[in-house]
Amino acid sequence: MKTSIFSPIPFVLFAACACAVAAPAPVEHGEFEATLYAPFAGDPAAPPGHRDARNFTLTFDFPGLSQPKQVDWRLDLLAPGGKPVKTWRGMRAMRQVPVNIDVHWDGTVAGTRARAGVYTARMRASVRGAPPEEAVEQAWPVEVGPVAPLTMPRFDALPTARTVRQPQAAPSTASLPYTVYLGNLHSQTNHSDGGAELAACDGAQQPQAGRYGPTDAYAYARGRGLDLLMTSEHNHMYDGSDGSNPNADAAKAKALFHGGLDAASAFSGAHPGFLAIYGLEWGVISNGGHLNIFNATELLGWEKNAGGELVADTFTARSDYGALYTLMKQRGWVGQFNHPSVSGQFVVNGVALGYTPDGDQAMALCEVLNSTAFSNNDSETETRRSSFEMACNKLLEAGYHVAFSSDQDNHCANWGVSYTNRTGVLVPAGTPLTLGSFLDAVRARRVFATMDKGSQLVLTANGHLMGERFASSGPLTLVANFANDAGKTVAAVAIMEGVPGRNGTVTQLSATATTTFTPTPGEHFYYAKVTQSDGNVLWSAPVWVTQAGSKP
Repeated sequence: MKTSIFSPIPFVLFAACACAVAAPAPVEHGEFEATLYAPFAGDPAAPPGHRDARNFTLTFDFPGLSQPKQVDWRLDLLAPGGKPVKTWRGMRAMRQVPVNIDVHWDGTVAGTRARAGVYTARMRASVRGAPPEEAVEQAWPVEVGPVAPLTMPRFDALPTARTVRQPQAAPSTASLPYTVYLGNLHSQTNHSDGGAELAACDGAQQPQAGRYGPTDAYAYARGRGLDLLMTSEHNHMYDGSDGSNPNADAAKAKALFHGGLDAASAFSGAHPGFLAIYGLEWGVISNGGHLNIFNATELLGWEKNAGGELVADTFTARSDYGALYTLMKQRGWVGQFNHPSVSGQFVVNGVALGYTPDGDQAMALCEVLNSTAFSNNDSETETRRSSFEMACNKLLEAGYHVAFSSDQDNHCANWGVSYTNRTGVLVPAGTPLTLGSFLDAVRARRVFATMDKGSQLVLTANGHLMGERFASSGPLTLVANFANDAGKTVAAVAIMEGVPGRNGTVTQLSATATTTFTPTPGEHFYYAKVTQSDGNVLWSAPVWVTQAGSKP
């Protein structure tokens, strides 16, 4: 049984809510969830000829399930290059959740042993009768081997917080003048529906009923080796309810939010080298979408109490993303798309994932990977993880300039340690880690997403660093620079390309770490995706290239 290392601290005095009426907690998280666990390697102990065999596990959940639902699912195995070579499908009734389905693969294709390479296991699952946009897709790499490690360009790992003292950082001796800081940019505490004891945590908490608050979370994350943690509280739960509370105390709600800002600032000030970030997770899932605002100084909301008081500092209309982006741009606030769906979310002018110029300036990150929000794992071994690369690609194709992040959405008291995934942020060497330097790095898209906290991935393009937008003529050389502090190797590389504003499909340009070619005239973006030999994946930030036309 898991036990807590915490004791109550004075800061959680705000946590108790005296509201007489409060909606039940499952409302916000009452949506279909599906994850695919695809073991990267087969069973080395199996008899010869069967060592590529493995079980895939599909997990279906529906927090707040009130009546049985039917799930239709399909699992495809794609060969290198993307051709389907094996398909399984079925239907499963959900009466109690979660539901696990094991699918066995014997390691063969059409009756013969599969050829070596990095394959892809892709799942699609949907609740029968639900709108198509609520279907869930997941895809993970699978090694059929043995696969020889790829030769990667020589790259000296950038210094990290473990090798650089704060606040006066030493100059970088690596190949680029930056220091990497690793953290988790998505989590909750008892200021909204998180902060539960691990032993009793199996879902969202009644807002403001959890045991632990932001200061607890920062202390825990720092003690477990993270360099930064954002507590991203649901903006509409400051009334103590997941629904709408007519008895809400507007002044108390605003004081709770501003107390959180003060707590983060005080913790960062008292612990140089660690950055505590307090912000908002704005929006609702149903007919909406969640996004983080890293540096909001005002509580944003749409709910009013019975007396007509706004339970927020500033009114923002529910699910009006266009207006929110404009406000964020005006205020200089920076945002992240959280666990985006490929359709049905972030609708602007009737278009899902709809582009606006203001949104393009305000939104800097897209969460490409998330470990399950309600994990109570504190040993970094959670197997329930979700990838949102397809939705992030749609945002890139729509014209958004977003980099990838990798977070955990912790609702239990395991901030940043349910799995080994992190978001890496590149801060100029010699610059202390502060909210200002963090925001500068995020605005510049100097960010990578990793499933392995010991790994780094930095894309360069003709000497330009990932995140940059630049004009080019003639050949372009893209280099995926990879490093791991434990000597882990790379099984596969994919250089991905797309066209901003085309609203088309991102495709693979090459499978080599160094790629030289001449782009067609016009606008392009490129990013690198690396699969380690242990199956963990990294994503670089893109570069955006305006290629000049050929001279007559």
